[in-house]
Amino acid sequence: MRKAKLQAATVGGSADEIEAQFYEALQQADLDKLMACWADEDEIICVHPGGPRLIGSATIRAAFEALFANGNIAVRPEQVSKVESLTSAMHNVVECVAVLSAEGPQEAFVIATNVYQRTPQGWRMVAHHASPGTSALKQASTQTPQVLH
Repeated sequence: MRKAKLQAATVGGSADEIEAQFYEALQQADLDKLMACWADEDEIICVHPGGPRLIGSATIRAAFEALFANGNIAVRPEQVSKVESLTSAMHNVVECVAVLSAEGPQEAFVIATNVYQRTPQGWRMVAHHASPGTSALKQASTQTPQVLH
C-alpha cells in the first residue's frame, strides 16, 4: 500500500491546522489528504467507535478507505478541549456526525481524542481514539461549567 505524501499536509503549521485538515478530509472523503495528516511512524494508532485498535499507516489507511467506500463522513468537531506543549498536543473533541436513520436525518455524537506530535515535517497526528457518545453531550455544552476553587 502506498503512503500519502507528507507535503500534502501543512509543513510546520500547528496541531490546530492539522486537525482542521483531518476533518476536512473526512468531509471530502479524501484519503490522501487524510493520511497526510498522520505521522510517518510505524506506531501510529487509530480506534474507531466500537472498533479494534489499528496500528500503522497501512492498517489505518485501509480502514478509512473502507469507510470512504460508503461516501464522505459529514462530521464537525465541537467542544474542543486542549492540552498542548512545545512538541505535543492532545485535543479532546465531540464529533457531531450527520447520519440517515429510518426516522430521517439525525445527529450522532462521538467523543474523540486526537494526539499530535511535532515532527521534522511539522505537526502530525499520532493517535485518534473515538468512542460512541450520547445526545447528553450536546446538552452538557450549553450548561455553565462549575468551578470548584
